[in-house]
Amino acid sequence: MAIITVSRELAALGDETAHELSKQLNYRFIDKQALETRIRSYGDMGGKLEKYDERKPSFWASLSQDRDDYVHFLKTAIYAEAGQGNCVFIGRGAGIVLENVPSVITVFLVAPQNIRVERVKSYFQCDEKRARQIIEQSDRDRSGFHQYFFDTEWKDPGNYHLSLNTGYLHPVACADIVKIFMGHNITGEAEAQGLLRINELTLAQQVKHHIIYEREIPINFLEASVSNNLIILYGVASSQSLIETALAAAREVAAPAQVQSEIQIVQEYNMMH
Repeated sequence: MAIITVSRELAALGDETAHELSKQLNYRFIDKQALETRIRSYGDMGGKLEKYDERKPSFWASLSQDRDDYVHFLKTAIYAEAGQGNCVFIGRGAGIVLENVPSVITVFLVAPQNIRVERVKSYFQCDEKRARQIIEQSDRDRSGFHQYFFDTEWKDPGNYHLSLNTGYLHPVACADIVKIFMGHNITGEAEAQGLLRINELTLAQQVKHHIIYEREIPINFLEASVSNNLIILYGVASSQSLIETALAAAREVAAPAQVQSEIQIVQEYNMMH
């Protein structure tokens, strides 16, 4: 099992390269539409997908529960797709969500500004001034999305296994390079470790979902980590009884794994002031 994530500048042939990889490897292609379809299968998301999709939220949107819901269901969808193995993700922060999974390869596609401008002019049938505006807005949105939701620099090549310049590389050549990289780095052991890690991430997300969205237990900033059959809960609660309730709920999902708490108790009065 191997997973490839493709992040890209606008007009850097991201879709073309991801489709080429999917075709050559016979992998599933997971784009915005595929993730949104899976997210909507979890329930009515209202306008949350459009509000946050690859853009930094406004100040008020960043403070809303909608923001937390979006991140939760985005991660849930990415883990679910990754758990099926052998796929190519395009955008949506998948490379960050699946960071440090041994069987994941992260790719970033760039192109020179003048080439991007010409491609945008052709695609949108606009003049150069408008093309530059479109590019600048896209770059701001994607940079803000990664910075706000994942605290990472979108354009930092150090965040990716491969950075490829599609101003000089055709999507077929990019796919060939990625395949060569895969051949050297995705071993049978890496695939087994990758599947194990994705299963752990999925279980952690299921535990969080059960506590917050199904049982509606008020644990603030809840996160769960899973490693070596041990689940640890983190967050803030107003009482020990709420922590015990959350632990019991986690065991309903995670048995026979062990569950421990690192949830901190903070009185509601103090939390509000």
